[in-house]
Amino acid sequence: MPQKTAFASELAWPDYHAAVSGGATPILIPIGSMEQHGHHMPLHVDVLLPTEFARRAALAVGGLVAPPFTYGYKSHQKSGGGNHLPGTTSLDGATLVAALRDVIREFARHGVRKLCLVNGHYENSWFIIEGIDLALRELRWDGIADMKIVVLSYWDFVGDDDIARLYPDGFPGWALEHGGVLETSLMLALYPQFVDLARAVDVQPATFPPYDVYPVKPEWTPAAGTLSSPREATAEKGELLLEVCTRGIVDALRAEF
Repeated sequence: MPQKTAFASELAWPDYHAAVSGGATPILIPIGSMEQHGHHMPLHVDVLLPTEFARRAALAVGGLVAPPFTYGYKSHQKSGGGNHLPGTTSLDGATLVAALRDVIREFARHGVRKLCLVNGHYENSWFIIEGIDLALRELRWDGIADMKIVVLSYWDFVGDDDIARLYPDGFPGWALEHGGVLETSLMLALYPQFVDLARAVDVQPATFPPYDVYPVKPEWTPAAGTLSSPREATAEKGELLLEVCTRGIVDALRAEF
């Protein structure tokens, strides 16, 4: 029978229990943030995109998508514009680590033994790993040693050939893709109602010195908040990214689970 929903939270508890208690059903957790994405996109881009990738992958592998983390670690100036920009609402690293640790332990208590954390916010990366490490350590203390966790960021599945097609005039690098062609194209393909390209600011890729300063210097970040131009974004590029990244995620889960 086809799976009726990809979202765990839409199930009644007996149905959820039947799905996960044996440990065979993978749970995918989107990890996002509330962060500015320029003048042309909303604050929850980093939640919408990993949640949709998780949904597509879950349907392909018979998994379930957990409710996303809607707040993430602080925006870095060189990869997200900076935590000083209006709208960006972030967690301390210790808070994110503790919340992830708790949620992983809870899924283990339910019987889940296959987890995938789908990251949509670059700055979350190391805190995700720390949360996993602490959770696995505590689970081992409780005698649970068969939990397996996959961590991935959807953009890591974009290869060199794809980059050449997406950026014919040159690739600015992943760190400067904040609010640029990749995210804007995906949003145009998936959620065009949330994108207003008429408000997109055509900025040159940001340049930074090879060091950081705290408190940050706001003048280092382009005033629009994006670190490269979104003007070359298209829904067609978004469809390409959807295909490439979804296939990569599904292949990874089938290989590991």
